[in-house]
Amino acid sequence: VFVYKDLPLKRLPKVLLDSASMSAMLLYIITNAVLFSFLMTSENIPQAMADWMIGQGFGPVAFLLVVNILLLLAGNVMEPSSIILILAPILFPVAIKLGIDPIHFGILIVVNMEVGMCHPPVGLNLYVASGITKMGISELTVAVMPWLLTMLGFLMVVTYWPALTLWLPHLLMK
Repeated sequence: VFVYKDLPLKRLPKVLLDSASMSAMLLYIITNAVLFSFLMTSENIPQAMADWMIGQGFGPVAFLLVVNILLLLAGNVMEPSSIILILAPILFPVAIKLGIDPIHFGILIVVNMEVGMCHPPVGLNLYVASGITKMGISELTVAVMPWLLTMLGFLMVVTYWPALTLWLPHLLMK
């Protein structure tokens, strides 16, 4: 505004109002997600879920498959920070109870979120790429399909080869 003079002063109130509106919406989502997580934790739902999964014979492999499917489905309809705020407090205790490394589980969640950001309808990266390339979302979705399939392959490697996933974190912790 003052240095580059690329925003007229008369537009400043509208920009500030739009920013406040967007921030309020995001904070509302985050607040509800935190409240939901608190409610789930206070009712011991993650622990009950862990006990149920272990009782059903779910091992780490089946649990990680379910987590991948759940996170990929959630990535279709929600943005990543909301998914993490809602699902991480539920899934993390189950993962720990099944003996899954917390760092491995965190990396798995991050990779799932990135895959979710690259496919419609909520894929933020698609909208950014669409704005840059001036391509439509459907056209861009077809164009990124090979990359999306590669990312899904990488997700499987991250999920089921924890030694590779944890190599660098363990190296850095020495």
